[in-house]
Amino acid sequence: METTDRLQTNHYVVPVFSKGNKIKRLVWQIVWALLCSWTPTPLHFWRTFIVRLFGGTIGKGVHLYPSCKIWAPWLLEMKDDSCLGPGVEVYNPGGCVIGIKAIISQDAYLCGATHDFNSENFTYIKKNITVGDYAWVCAKAIVLPGVTCGEGVVLGAAAVATKNMEPWSVYAGNPAQFIKKRTQFNS
Repeated sequence: METTDRLQTNHYVVPVFSKGNKIKRLVWQIVWALLCSWTPTPLHFWRTFIVRLFGGTIGKGVHLYPSCKIWAPWLLEMKDDSCLGPGVEVYNPGGCVIGIKAIISQDAYLCGATHDFNSENFTYIKKNITVGDYAWVCAKAIVLPGVTCGEGVVLGAAAVATKNMEPWSVYAGNPAQFIKKRTQFNS
């Protein structure tokens, strides 16, 4: 019995996701490839419509570029006038919330899961990512699991956010470090 229990939670041996989850994501990937990935850039309304069909909570004026990748649209919330730019990848098994007028620039990566490498079973860990209102995740930046980019945060190009960032602040580097305060123009 003990060996069976260990195998059921051992992510070296047992898949993290159920067959149903894998099929749902496969259907999503096929639909995105056939109906969205090749569409002209200005057709944001069409791509947001498709994401809504798959359970995404999408506000008004959202820009989804055709080359962005969304792992699970049903776990994505994007508020009004937010943007996923070209080549952005949202790996969101723990959920992802993108605030009002928040911009995720080209080739940025929002990574909502990892594994506990100190665990014998390589335990899978999924966490929510939150990008606050008016925040900007610059080109090729990475936001790791469980991180909150506070309101008005700027995460510089190619920076890696490993911990929560204070509102209206600029961060850069790997790991991202506080650089300076940003002018607060909203609240």
